[in-house]
Amino acid sequence: MELLLAGTADGLHRVNEMAPVEFPGRRVTALAFDAAHLWAVADQQEIWRRPAGDKWMRAGSMSDQRANCLLPTPDGLLVGASEAHLARLEGGHLDPLGSFEEVEGRSDWYTPWGGPPDVRSMSTGPKGIFVNVHVGGIPRSTDGGATWEPTIDIDADVHQVLTDTVSGLVLAACAKGLAVSQDAGGSWDYRSDGLHADYSRAVAVAGDVVFVSASTGPRGGRAAVYRAPLDGSAPFEPCMAGRTAWLRGNIDSHCLVAVGDEAAFGTEDGRVFTTRDRGETWEEAAVNLPAVTCLAAK
Repeated sequence: MELLLAGTADGLHRVNEMAPVEFPGRRVTALAFDAAHLWAVADQQEIWRRPAGDKWMRAGSMSDQRANCLLPTPDGLLVGASEAHLARLEGGHLDPLGSFEEVEGRSDWYTPWGGPPDVRSMSTGPKGIFVNVHVGGIPRSTDGGATWEPTIDIDADVHQVLTDTVSGLVLAACAKGLAVSQDAGGSWDYRSDGLHADYSRAVAVAGDVVFVSASTGPRGGRAAVYRAPLDGSAPFEPCMAGRTAWLRGNIDSHCLVAVGDEAAFGTEDGRVFTTRDRGETWEEAAVNLPAVTCLAAK
């Protein structure tokens, strides 16, 4: 990886570079690259951007909601927020995306603890923009966000959605394992063979290999990362088998990333593991970090 970044409970850390901590004392909860910028969310309120070779600049701020995730698009940066809202950053202002308030079935969205649902993750590809609501399924837009339609059953309890531009698959880490759609969300198959537990929080793709995290439930427990052929031709197998005990907590949404043949994941106890061969071998790339909250790589 040319660059691997770890957002943590205390700042932004460059895993493969000797560099000062950025945003020290602040919780960095979302990261995203586009062609010209690195984007970050600090303390779930402020959105920052950094042009290549330049300094961080504050790009916008949320006052009434939490900023949970970022998605650069040709029409501007989308910000997924608490209470299942979307906003688009335009001219330094975060403008609510009213079309997302009209998704069919929105009134049925919920959380197991009774609070309002959140936009948890987003992904985009040739077949549209996919927005993961927890708990509310994955609404899809094929017209740049002008209109939206539901896709997966909301009770699949999706935690991260990912579009793979090479295979055309849409993937979702959910409470039933890995959900896979070959028709842009029209139908879904669930894969969990080989997992020690079905509950999954994160997903990434390296070439023809898919990685998912799995644990025994929302509070974590016996967490691990698995890999399998993207085409589903073989069951999942554990990564780093025999090397380490079960991981603490959960490998959370956005804490598992891949670029080319390389992948990385971060843990609640401040470690980052990387592979250069699609999960055949792993090394510990960072230790003693604050709790890892998100990763970004290019």
